[in-house]
Amino acid sequence: MNNLRLIIFAFITLLCASSIYAFGSRDRGAPETKAAVHPAQEVKTVQVTGVVRLVGSSVMREIVISGGEAEWYAARDEMDKLHNLQHQTVTVEGTETVMELTFASGISAGVRRELSNIKIISVELNGQ
Repeated sequence: MNNLRLIIFAFITLLCASSIYAFGSRDRGAPETKAAVHPAQEVKTVQVTGVVRLVGSSVMREIVISGGEAEWYAARDEMDKLHNLQHQTVTVEGTETVMELTFASGISAGVRRELSNIKIISVELNGQ
């Protein structure tokens, strides 16, 4: 009978010890994520020249302007303006928002440049 009690006590102890990690004591001190602490870093009006291309698929598609020095992602509201200009070189003016992206571990994942309030200045057909 004592052996059965000892086995049951050991099982309950292991069960309680393994569930202690589920309480998340380390998460209580930092309720905000790094993205919430460091929102968009820079906002300025820029003039951009590059090739318009569509990246992604179906639901997660984005319009990107690939220039010589960087890539600019069109804001969701502005994608319709550039959709018919794919594979053409365009010059646009807009409000650029620069965001520093980070992985969950805190390592830098690069920079994302997003354009909003886009005004098309010129369109040049590639190959002509």
